[in-house]
Amino acid sequence: MTRSASKAGPSRAKPKRAAGASAPEPASGKGERIAKVIARAGICSRRDAERMIAEKRVKLNGRVLDTPATIVKPDDRIEVDGNPLAARERTRLWLFHKPKGLVTTNRDPEGRPTVFSRMPAGMPRVVAVGRLDINTEGLLLLTNDGGLARILELPSTGWLRRYRVRVHGRVDPAALEALRRGVTIEGMVYGAIEAAIDREQGSNLWLTIGLREGKNREVKRVMEHLGLSVNRLLRISYGPFQLGDLAPGAVEEVKGRVLQDQLGKTLTEAAGADFEAPVRTVEAVPKEKPRAHRRRTA
Repeated sequence: MTRSASKAGPSRAKPKRAAGASAPEPASGKGERIAKVIARAGICSRRDAERMIAEKRVKLNGRVLDTPATIVKPDDRIEVDGNPLAARERTRLWLFHKPKGLVTTNRDPEGRPTVFSRMPAGMPRVVAVGRLDINTEGLLLLTNDGGLARILELPSTGWLRRYRVRVHGRVDPAALEALRRGVTIEGMVYGAIEAAIDREQGSNLWLTIGLREGKNREVKRVMEHLGLSVNRLLRISYGPFQLGDLAPGAVEEVKGRVLQDQLGKTLTEAAGADFEAPVRTVEAVPKEKPRAHRRRTA
């Protein structure tokens, strides 16, 4: 079994585009929203692009924009923080073994080390597919295509995220089996969860857990609901992509043909992925300027 994809091959789920999912790329003559263009250039997520526009950091043909509801065409000139937007690069995906102690953000107001500060030299600007908490380890997908990141984060894509979890305490296997029907905790509804005991280790248990939503702190909250305390959390797969023996802190690119095969036509079109554009060998996209941030609750 390779790290890049499971032995079973492409995911068998047949995702359908849900509300909020990206539509296929429009014809070039029709244009598309500017936040979408910025995201696909690998600068940031679409949501962050909208924030940058609201902060008057984006220009279109020399004019400062104040709304993301702007349609742009291929010959329009876009600038972010005074730097021209680089031409779109071929859609790429990397596997990163996130060590414990890194935050999944470009900048941290508390000065903690970030995932992106640990990228190797020559790595292009990338965004994360979802997030992992500071104390969560394991597989984090990175891409230079914000449109792809958005699609892969959606529960409607149908990709299973699998974790190995060490918990303190004991639990009835029947309670774990009941999670397949979903569970509601303090008004928060969690979808079907696969959970099974692997082995006992002193006063701890090792579990394997699979879920498709990935809501904030979902694994820890569900385990606490069952009376278990999580003391280690490691993501071992995301859809068909496996952590395997990738060393902590290491980055490995998924081969283009493998990525295309795993996405298939449906996800490729929904993400607007581009496998024909050239690959940039030198980073040419602008870095965001440091600024003050409000504290975010983990």
